[in-house]
Amino acid sequence: MDPYLGDIELFAFDFAPSYWMLCEGQTLNIATNQALFTLLGTTFGGNGTTTFCLPDLRNALPMQGMGMHYCIAVQGTYPSRN
Repeated sequence: MDPYLGDIELFAFDFAPSYWMLCEGQTLNIATNQALFTLLGTTFGGNGTTTFCLPDLRNALPMQGMGMHYCIAVQGTYPSRN
């Protein structure tokens, strides 16, 4: 089953799986990530015209230095309001 777009999960390895990105405050282009932008907007930064940012959850890890990372689904099922 596909994750919901924008879903954030903790993974126990040093990389983001396919269709996920690390939650490290990266700036993304709205034109290439329109669906994700509709969910996040500029909540975590960006200018809202051409860019937006992912959340930076590096300091929220339960165990620092253990190879764990929060990742956000950049592809998946668009969440429904129903």
